[in-house]
Amino acid sequence: MNGEGARRRDVTVADVAKAAQVSKAQAARALGNYGAVSDDVRERVLAAAEALSYRPNELARSMNTGKSHTIGVVVGDIENPHFGLATRGITDAAKKAGYNVILVNTDEDRAAEVEAVRILLDKRVDGLIVAPASSVDTAHLQQVHQSGRPLVFIDRTGGDLDVETLAVDMAKISLEATQHLLEAGHRRIAFISTLRTDAPYKPGMTLDSSQIEDRLEGMQRAFLAAGLPFPEDLVRLNAGDAESIRSITRDVLRGPERATAVVASDGLIALSVVEAIQELGLSIPGDVSFLMYDDFPWTRLTTPPLTVIAQPVYNMGVAAAKALIRQMEGLPPAAPAQFTATLVRRGSVGPCPDLQEPVAAGRTVAAP
Repeated sequence: MNGEGARRRDVTVADVAKAAQVSKAQAARALGNYGAVSDDVRERVLAAAEALSYRPNELARSMNTGKSHTIGVVVGDIENPHFGLATRGITDAAKKAGYNVILVNTDEDRAAEVEAVRILLDKRVDGLIVAPASSVDTAHLQQVHQSGRPLVFIDRTGGDLDVETLAVDMAKISLEATQHLLEAGHRRIAFISTLRTDAPYKPGMTLDSSQIEDRLEGMQRAFLAAGLPFPEDLVRLNAGDAESIRSITRDVLRGPERATAVVASDGLIALSVVEAIQELGLSIPGDVSFLMYDDFPWTRLTTPPLTVIAQPVYNMGVAAAKALIRQMEGLPPAAPAQFTATLVRRGSVGPCPDLQEPVAAGRTVAAP
């Protein structure tokens, strides 16, 4: 086949060498910036490469040098603004250091994470940054660590795996946030998360996510310190899509033992929770108080503005990339990065309503 429809053949090192009138070995050394080559040869080769629009074969280069200058990043849900912001921090720091990033989304599925790690290793990434889908079942990550491939965790731990982890102390900030709700008089506090489990939540059960486990631990410590029973029936996991989140929200806000405050474990959940509260005809914080993890611009635009737990997510991404690059470049680890979350008190947490009857759809039934 010929003519304009024919696919243009990729320019090779041999083509560049021929145009520069040098040997293929000389052209390869000049293009790869390794080995001995004269200034005259280098100039002729680079000029020929530019004229021919030569693009190096990165896979072949990585096989020759052992480095691809590429970082693999594996996260659970790129639709979640939390991971979007962390990834931005990673890519900004990586680009500044001369590295490219390959991002894989796993939908918080361990099998998908195992496959993602395998693919990234096949592509010869120089290192991996992973937000583990499971902090319990980490055999595939243990293999990566034992192989000597640079590995860093972000947002969550990998169980007992001794890998540098960039994350916030969730138990501490959860304790503070729960105390804030308890001080406002709330005793029936719901917690909603997408974490998948095979059974309803019970204190002490093993959870796949270290983040969620730590948040619930902080809540329980606050109730224990106050001498109050922890409302484990209001811990609702397996909140999948928007409709299931709204259904869970409606469920915890109805009945004689309804929640008077709701905590959403991320920004995506928060949107559906607020929507369900509005559909019930309830007001925030008059009928139900609301608190969420992560601080995004839209949380300040609602009426009232939302009380949030703000995390330095972008900075965590930057630190994760820098920590991984130090490993990849054979440098000793820096001092462990310390990240602190902040409870930002706005208008969505108010006094516990004095209700003696359950909330009916579309209205609040107050005490007489």
